[in-house]
Amino acid sequence: MIRSSLLPLLLVSIATSAPIVAAEMRIGVIDANRVVEQSPQYEAAGAALQQEVAERERALRAQQDEITKLQQRLERDGPLMSEDELQRLQNDIRSRQRRLKYAQVEFQEDFSLRQNELRTKLVKQVQEAVVELANEEQIDLILSEGVVYFSDRIDLSDQVIERLRERFRSR
Repeated sequence: MIRSSLLPLLLVSIATSAPIVAAEMRIGVIDANRVVEQSPQYEAAGAALQQEVAERERALRAQQDEITKLQQRLERDGPLMSEDELQRLQNDIRSRQRRLKYAQVEFQEDFSLRQNELRTKLVKQVQEAVVELANEEQIDLILSEGVVYFSDRIDLSDQVIERLRERFRSR
């Protein structure tokens, strides 16, 4: 426990040493959203995700088209069908609608999961590039989220984006 008589001396000591520490410290800032959105990894991840989901989207649309055709048949031919035929067609439509709804929910969950996996991977790559830049440029502190203002002089976003481009090209 610090004695109350030593507290003012300690505070003066900290206050007078703080400017010295601050004068030696190098600080940088990155705009994380801009870095992510302008990185080639982001574009590649988006294209890969789109390619992954395209086939499933086509399959879901095909299922929906089949249901629509069956509903049109029900409206058109329903009055002419026997009670058993009508019941089978209605049951088939309901069954297909349930399967489609389940498939859509599953697709959305898979899409979200894959999107999060790709984002996590990209965030890790950005973080590695930032740490590498900080070490090379001897920067002590790099801020990102929650910064209200920063000057272009300490904005490292372009340098991080360029490192990400270099890494992407070297893959």
